[in-house]
Amino acid sequence: MRAVVWKGPGKVSVDEVQDPRVERATDVVVRITTAGICGSDLHMYEGRTAAQPGVVMGHENMGVIEEVGSAVQQLRKGDRVVLPFNVSCGTCFNCTRGYTSACLVANDDAAGAAYGYVGMGPYKGGQAELLRVPWGEANCIKLPGTPGDELEDDFLLLSDIFPTGYHAAQMANVQPGSTVAVFGAGPVGLLAAYSAMLRGAAEVYVVDAIPERLKKAEQIGAIAVDFRKGPPAEQIRNLRLQNPLVRGAMRRGEEKMAGVMCGIDAVGYQAKDFADPSQEDHTSVTEQLAEVVNPTGALGIIGVFLPQDPGGKGQAAKHGEYQLPWGKLWEKGVQLGMGQTPVKHYSLVLRDLIIAGRAKPSFIVSRHIPLADAPDAYQKFDRREPGYTKVLIRPAEQVATPL
Repeated sequence: MRAVVWKGPGKVSVDEVQDPRVERATDVVVRITTAGICGSDLHMYEGRTAAQPGVVMGHENMGVIEEVGSAVQQLRKGDRVVLPFNVSCGTCFNCTRGYTSACLVANDDAAGAAYGYVGMGPYKGGQAELLRVPWGEANCIKLPGTPGDELEDDFLLLSDIFPTGYHAAQMANVQPGSTVAVFGAGPVGLLAAYSAMLRGAAEVYVVDAIPERLKKAEQIGAIAVDFRKGPPAEQIRNLRLQNPLVRGAMRRGEEKMAGVMCGIDAVGYQAKDFADPSQEDHTSVTEQLAEVVNPTGALGIIGVFLPQDPGGKGQAAKHGEYQLPWGKLWEKGVQLGMGQTPVKHYSLVLRDLIIAGRAKPSFIVSRHIPLADAPDAYQKFDRREPGYTKVLIRPAEQVATPL
């Protein structure tokens, strides 16, 4: 079969690789109809992980079951499924408590596994024509409809970034009426903002500097904050205080709560220096969130931080060690959540919101491409070029279709 293979920093190619097969009785093999290119893939693409050449890429996958193992009872050939990016056994101590992101069985080297990602077990990715899915009944979410229908893009986003955005909102304790600041208007940040609105947030601020992404944020009802115009925390606080309704509702002393109650980091360890966006500042987002989140607020860190970053500034950063404003966070009593999303915990609820027409996460999708165009798409996505906010691969198609 054909698959997208990482060759080294800044280079992927579409190669012929061995077809997957049923290796254990609990496996299924899925013919991929759509796979996403994720911002997390760029960490490997850029050489910012410990990955070795030869990785078959892709952890955002959906398709139709081609083959089932002899022990699989609840799935059959022809079923349409989406695959949470977490590979999980479904029965270990963590999986049975809902923490499929920290499965103790699927990866010999750590708690947690995934398709096509460094350090996440031996599983090939799904930016390919076929994919082996271990523990098929635990790792397949059944879908209605037919491949390529009007819900294809929405369902694909259940593999990772829609549940990830929702998980960020939950970690940040977003409730009806909450005020929220999301740093990063990439796909995850936009879906974190969207999820905050689904959960009833009153005000959602989205921080970025890419006009196309800020415009998307405004289109879903968020307030765009361009960090090129000044420190984001200060901008958000000023916007709130300049609103006569917000200011007029404050009693004495409540101007101390002119920030937001909920903060989300959807950027991670490749954050920009807000004063000079051509440079990285690994902790800039955390520092701004520590400023803008109110006392007794909550912070959800969904942006990726890895223990090994060959491109980090200084030896500490290369080993995932950062100086953070813990004193300020502690003084404010900020609740803090972080880590990978247990996708399956949210998949069924979010799937049913899509089916009911209450959620349409595919607003972020900007382009469909055939498998052969993946190397070009990676390059343009990495450069944040217009039209490459969220790219989906359709292996069976031959021609790209911009939206």
